[in-house]
Amino acid sequence: MTAQLFHLLAQLDRPGATELVVATGRQVAVRINSAYQTLTAAPVTLPQLMHLIRDTQLTASVPSKDKVGDPISIDLDGRALRAQFIRQGADVMLRIEHRPAPQQPARPTPVPIVSRAPTPPRMSEIATGRMATPPHGTAAAAARTPSQPPAQPAQPAPPAPPAPAVAAPAGLLDEPSEIAPGLATLVADARRRNATDLHIAANRPVLMRAVGELIAADPAPRTPAEVEALLLPLLGPLRQRQLAERGYVDLAVDVPGAGRLRANVSRQQGGVKGSFRLAVARPPTLEELGLPAAVAKVTEHHQGLVVIAGPSGHGKTTTLAALVDLLNRADPIHILTIEDPVEIVHPKHAAVVSQREVGCHTVSFASALKASLREDPDVIVIGELRDRETVEIALTAAETGHLVLATMSTPSAAKTIDRLIDMFPPDDQSQVRASLGAALKAIVAQRLLPNAQGTGVVAAVELLVGMLALSNLIRDNKLFQLPNLMQRGRAFGMLRLDDSLVELVRAGKLAEDVALRCADNKKELHAALHPAAPEPAKRGGLFGRKDRE
Repeated sequence: MTAQLFHLLAQLDRPGATELVVATGRQVAVRINSAYQTLTAAPVTLPQLMHLIRDTQLTASVPSKDKVGDPISIDLDGRALRAQFIRQGADVMLRIEHRPAPQQPARPTPVPIVSRAPTPPRMSEIATGRMATPPHGTAAAAARTPSQPPAQPAQPAPPAPPAPAVAAPAGLLDEPSEIAPGLATLVADARRRNATDLHIAANRPVLMRAVGELIAADPAPRTPAEVEALLLPLLGPLRQRQLAERGYVDLAVDVPGAGRLRANVSRQQGGVKGSFRLAVARPPTLEELGLPAAVAKVTEHHQGLVVIAGPSGHGKTTTLAALVDLLNRADPIHILTIEDPVEIVHPKHAAVVSQREVGCHTVSFASALKASLREDPDVIVIGELRDRETVEIALTAAETGHLVLATMSTPSAAKTIDRLIDMFPPDDQSQVRASLGAALKAIVAQRLLPNAQGTGVVAAVELLVGMLALSNLIRDNKLFQLPNLMQRGRAFGMLRLDDSLVELVRAGKLAEDVALRCADNKKELHAALHPAAPEPAKRGGLFGRKDRE
């Protein structure tokens, strides 16, 4: 049983509490003295309800179609309970009440009193939120025997005490984070230094990543107590429980005056550690990111798969946000994003942008993708292609008329294709190659490198454009011919990484030695930068001085 269900069931122990109601599209409520008190601020979705009752026998009792389920007896957390499911269409309601104690056989009476059986609530009441009358009679009323006299008018019940704070099921409440003043100061200082990441760990000084290097923000190490004072206020009761159970928590944080962060709080040897990625305040443009104009053409497709690839920490999320912003400003379409967590918030422009966060608005990438196909999206944005199920649904969406944009932590376009195929078992890879070859429209692989001045970073880009020749290479498993295809495909908008490095060096944005370290073909890159100069002789080895002698 989940800890969230444990806290909700504890509401049945309050004086006058007779029933707990969890219904999709409505807030969780407890019935006290024939009145309902809400326990959560947000309505419940079906994935959240299933998450709430996981690992209990209730999961096997959810009706698969319109049906009023039979009451079932269940013991949860030492409580003898009776539960009932009611389903109509996509709406599901779960009612839980105390199980009445077995009644002694009633003595026969000459004049029996017949009472009308209680009726379950209508699903229309759930959808409209009208539940002024109790959805079910109390256990005492249902167990009344004919030998009992008619009930006397009840005395007015004392008002129920206010509902205490309850830990709602995961995802029902987006708990606001409390920002310690010391953390806000550190984040503001990191932004002034143009840092991209901030690391706060016990027994270490605070570190910032600027231009790819970690530098100390202060000389003295922070004690475990100081680090906990900075980090733990970010976590509400639910996230503190996740930290204790899983050892880490992912979340997004808004720091007043210092912008939005993607945060990871974890436990390590010596205490707690926080890693923060400093997100931009608004979606940037491709020009601000220094990306080639050809990258913008990937948004001109009406369907298919576009992947933004690159190593971890090399700006994939920011590039993805820039492409989504282009679509957001261009046409009145529906853009659905699935992220973990939501880093960059998209403002209102021509399009409708629905941003969903894994763990808060949906259980997983795969479940959100399945639901997205019925939400009338034109563009589906996936924060990261992590597993086979997500890739499979993404390909299905791309083949059925949607434009799918996603990121993947792979170093190059060729490795991205290999990774997408290798996620599937060998028996399925032939079909996956055919589907991927037909659906793939572009791969943008990028790397962030320190600029020539040492004051920031520049992006080196590899752009692979979907075309018939690429589809044939993927289907026939001949990706070893991909470099030749990219060299011949410059007329179709393809861009090799080495070509991008050459342009950056010639423009004075990138140092030559940095470009040579990252090049796929160092000899060709050197020849392109110095067409009249011979290649520098290698020292030692097979082609060194001893070999020439």
